[in-house]
Amino acid sequence: MQLKFVALACTLLLVACEEKRPPDADSHTPSNSTAPVLRSELDITLNHIIQQHGLTGNPAQTPLPSIDSPKAQLGMKLFFSKTLSGNLDVACASCHHPLLGGGDNLSLSIGVDASDPDVLGHTRTLKGNKAPGVPRNAPTTFNIGLWKHVMFHDGRVGQVTAGITTPDSTYPQADPKAGDNLVHAQARFPVTSSAEMRGKNFDIGGTSQSCRDLLAARLGGYAPAPHPLQSAETAYWLTEFRKVYQSPDNSAKTLITEQNIAAALGEYQRSQVFVNTPWRDYVQGNLDAINETAKQGALLFFKKREDGGRDCASCHKGDFFTDEQFRNVLIPPIGPGKNTPDDGSQQDLGRSLVTNKPEDKFRFRTPSLLNVAVTGPWGHNGAYTTLSGVVQHMLNPFDTAVNYDVAQLKQPNVQTKQLQQNLREMLGENTDLAGQQYEEQDVRQLVAFLQTLTDPCVTNPICMAKWTPPPDQQDPMGLQLNAKLP
Repeated sequence: MQLKFVALACTLLLVACEEKRPPDADSHTPSNSTAPVLRSELDITLNHIIQQHGLTGNPAQTPLPSIDSPKAQLGMKLFFSKTLSGNLDVACASCHHPLLGGGDNLSLSIGVDASDPDVLGHTRTLKGNKAPGVPRNAPTTFNIGLWKHVMFHDGRVGQVTAGITTPDSTYPQADPKAGDNLVHAQARFPVTSSAEMRGKNFDIGGTSQSCRDLLAARLGGYAPAPHPLQSAETAYWLTEFRKVYQSPDNSAKTLITEQNIAAALGEYQRSQVFVNTPWRDYVQGNLDAINETAKQGALLFFKKREDGGRDCASCHKGDFFTDEQFRNVLIPPIGPGKNTPDDGSQQDLGRSLVTNKPEDKFRFRTPSLLNVAVTGPWGHNGAYTTLSGVVQHMLNPFDTAVNYDVAQLKQPNVQTKQLQQNLREMLGENTDLAGQQYEEQDVRQLVAFLQTLTDPCVTNPICMAKWTPPPDQQDPMGLQLNAKLP
């Protein structure tokens, strides 16, 4: 009888506990979360929003290469080598260094003709104190393998029905030499830009393809080219390619091709997966992973305007925080402009340079916000040099663009003479983001939330060391970039 009484009491206790469970404490509650009864109203609201948006915290749902793979290791050596530049003075890492957020900390990149080729960051300048020739900000390489549709600010490399379109093909036709994936295709183009890596005197009069082929031939030592490499250097690279492609007897001409170079560069970049953020921990149940200010910022970010939010997630969708679409958000038009005539107009027409559609004027790709706090300056041309500044712009684009202060630019000699004239032209087109009233507190909360999207690894030099070749492993001619960082 006593045992039956105890069993009955336990049963009643379990039923009572079950009846007290709040209605939201269902199977959607992460198993590693704080006990549901202890969650705050703020956490409960955010949990509903997370479910509504289908967030998992992890955008890396498809397999990507490991930095430890042989091809990624070869790609890293190439990425840090000046041998892929026409004048042997710049490497891919000069504008996309892992310790600079996968970028260069400059509003507008400085590729060839730097005063000191090894100096990176905000102290990097051009010889003769010249103005920048690269028209756009260097996009971060972090999580580049997660993009599904387009590369570059204007999407000039993009997935199409028959493959991948590039500037070498007529949009939207597929480029038969684009390669196996978007990053492979993207890696083929910086070396062809005269301001970025090619220089003005390499393969003069040649095409983008002839430039790539000539660079590969110089690297392999199987054809004459400007600034030829020493035999020890070409032998070094042949050994590296033979090892990775497991072809000990193949010739340099067979192995060191522009396609194999781009494939290795792409593999290295695709290995830069940095998604282990505090926000991810929070989404997956650790309610202490972010603070109250960041939680308030998350509410503003995800809620619709009519519900008291700022509706940022309408463009910065999903776990990767982008819909990969193109919009005119009135980023102030600074810099030399792109594909402009020699009339000093300094205008950048954005997506329409690819599609030739008037309605695409001044539209640029919606960036991912993962690691956004460390990937500035912000905007397709780096017009904003603080995270709070670009947040204010996105809340009220018209007001901040009209009142843009060029004094915030930290880089000298950035072109701003045509700013007001070009802005008037932009205002004459359809903008894609309406302004809204906001409080200073909103900016603080949104910035706090955006800071939770940073993977701690990217701010830790020890963690990032895997993506940077040791300085004592230089190639024979000493052409590995050993950066002098700010």
